[in-house]
Amino acid sequence: MAEVVSLGVDLGGTKIEAAVLRRIGEGTEERAEVLLRRRVPTGAEGGYEAVLDATLALIRSVAADVGRRPERLPTGLGMPGSVTRREGLVKNSNTVCLNGKPFRQDLGKALGRRIEFENDANCFALAEARLGAGRAYRDGIVFGVILGTGVGGGIVVNGRVWPGLQGLGGEWGHHAVGPWRSENHAAEATDGREVGLGLSERGRCYCGKTGCLELYASGPAVERDYYRRTGRRARLPEIAARRASDPDAAAAIEELLEALGRGLANLIDILDPSAIVLGGGVSNLDFLYTEGVERVRRFVFNDELLTPIVRHELGDSAGVLGAALLAG
Repeated sequence: MAEVVSLGVDLGGTKIEAAVLRRIGEGTEERAEVLLRRRVPTGAEGGYEAVLDATLALIRSVAADVGRRPERLPTGLGMPGSVTRREGLVKNSNTVCLNGKPFRQDLGKALGRRIEFENDANCFALAEARLGAGRAYRDGIVFGVILGTGVGGGIVVNGRVWPGLQGLGGEWGHHAVGPWRSENHAAEATDGREVGLGLSERGRCYCGKTGCLELYASGPAVERDYYRRTGRRARLPEIAARRASDPDAAAAIEELLEALGRGLANLIDILDPSAIVLGGGVSNLDFLYTEGVERVRRFVFNDELLTPIVRHELGDSAGVLGAALLAG
């Protein structure tokens, strides 16, 4: 079987990570080995040129250390935000100095080769679909979900990212799930609590819309909801741990479950993926895989829920590994 060596770059707000990946095999038999991995500060305080120079220096040093010339090493780039399809300009990046700039083109010109690009959610989905929790389903459709400081997703079809016509494939965090409230939709949980009472008003999302899933299912969203109810600050793990004894914590977690249940059920009804992989800090809440799955079952348009909903396996390695897979 042919061996493929590629380089991935994960550009974040505070660090840039590069990894050289060696792969062998195809489909569910694909295996990968990380030959070298290195991180450096993003240096965004120095502006666009500083970030570009830091990325170039990292790529060149990593390539040299594995005995490769940068122009001969297939390279993929992943980062938050997106690139306009026509002009190739960065938009919605948390590294603000990159917005409106042709970062991918400038990087490729300096290295003398084409740079493949997808956003961080697509890189996560690709890595988990091919090397992680979704690898048993990679010949179908795997949807990778990011539940962290924001909410996003990526669609992988037969081992390839499916970006869609406008590059919006997987932008799951900005479809509307609320607000709504109706006693008619309430149900009783196994411990006798009434659940499913609805979703509260959350104001306007940074994208300009209201009711976005990100306003309910991200970590900061749950923390803001708890603060709104109590006037007290608490982190998500603390809120989750208090839910049995603190009615306000229970209410905040209830809205998380309600929103996630509706959002994933909508996704399944439309896409019917072979598997869903959850990632990001919120995905580490164990009850998402029991109570959360049960909530999805209530809302999905079917008599039963067959879709596997599984926890990520690759952790914070998924972004850089997915970027390397883009280039292979």
